[in-house]
Amino acid sequence: MVYAAVLGYGTVGSGVVEILERNREIIKKRVGEEIKVKYVLDLRDFEGQPVQELIVHDFDLILKDDDVKIIAESMGGLNPAYSFVKKALESGKSVTTSNKELVAAYGAELIKTAKANGANFLFEASVGGGIPILRSLNQCLTADEITQISGILNGTTNYMLTKMTDEGLEYDDVLKQAQSMGYAEKDPTNDVEGYDSCRKTAILASIITGKRVDYEDIYTEGITNISKTDIEYAKKLGGKIKLLACAEKTDNGVWARVCPVITNKKNPLSTVDDVFNSVLVEGNMVDKVMFYGRGAGKLPTASAVVSDIIDEAKNLGSDITFGWQEDKLDILSIDDISVSKLIRVEYNDKAKAKDAVMRIFGDVAVTELEEDNGEFAFISPKQTERNVNKKINSLLNEDGISNVLGAIRAEN
Repeated sequence: MVYAAVLGYGTVGSGVVEILERNREIIKKRVGEEIKVKYVLDLRDFEGQPVQELIVHDFDLILKDDDVKIIAESMGGLNPAYSFVKKALESGKSVTTSNKELVAAYGAELIKTAKANGANFLFEASVGGGIPILRSLNQCLTADEITQISGILNGTTNYMLTKMTDEGLEYDDVLKQAQSMGYAEKDPTNDVEGYDSCRKTAILASIITGKRVDYEDIYTEGITNISKTDIEYAKKLGGKIKLLACAEKTDNGVWARVCPVITNKKNPLSTVDDVFNSVLVEGNMVDKVMFYGRGAGKLPTASAVVSDIIDEAKNLGSDITFGWQEDKLDILSIDDISVSKLIRVEYNDKAKAKDAVMRIFGDVAVTELEEDNGEFAFISPKQTERNVNKKINSLLNEDGISNVLGAIRAEN
């Protein structure tokens, strides 16, 4: 018998308990012995529910119980999650977590602590929910140098952009719909501003580089400024707007960003819609490999946590923790990365405005919507972000141009 404890009986924690019970016999066969939840830590009581007999309110009861070998942290946030996880690892207990905020902020430190104390620290569910991306990077693609990762890592924003594309809705209307369906929180900031995807990107970038990538260094832009008109331009160009998380190794260094991108039909990520997530991995030998599935939700996320529990149960006393060193990696400035952008220009004199665009950006193809709304758009030639932005600013001083209404990165 392997005893485990679950910290937090919310959406993910309750899913972990449910899976361990429902799939008990299957898990027993795969581990060689039964995994049993001995404690569930929560501030609340659950009178009338079977889990109540497992509920404790004092973490020290779990920490001091030598029978407990594995802890699943599903509390979220940094405090007290960080303190509890570190103490557990220091006591020799293995930990698995779905907490991307914790892993992004303290992953390297907790990995080191686990190794120093004969424990394991696994965090599969922290990036792709039910998508086995970290395990695949660590076990299936170890023959390759991973050169690039790009993905849709947030189901809420992908659902919203899908609805805007398919139904021609504005951002505010779609947000209300997502909230009513439970896909978006009452305060959706972490999702719609890209912070959730940013932390997941930091974890992926750290793994493929072997060093700590600070999420605060990653350029992050959400979807709050994406409009129905932006969507219409993207559709006219044969593309879709997606919130893409990217990290890439180049000869000059590593860059990472999270931002809306107009994806073209050649990119398989453009076909990923609704609440689904996907990660596209490029290796120097395997070329491109794509992972697809539900990036959130009770049972998909809990399934990834339980997979970690099973790995830890099968390897008690063995080091299977993977990750990155504590040394921080300085990533390239976004200003130095080559990019194309869809630039929307509002004009008071169309001919003069087009002349100005051609003079500054070269011979670009102008796109106009069927309805004459006093604007047009074009995709800039690929060059550094710094140069594109400088040219955009210069447009504002040109005769015939009233305003630059927006600029969205676009794939060629």
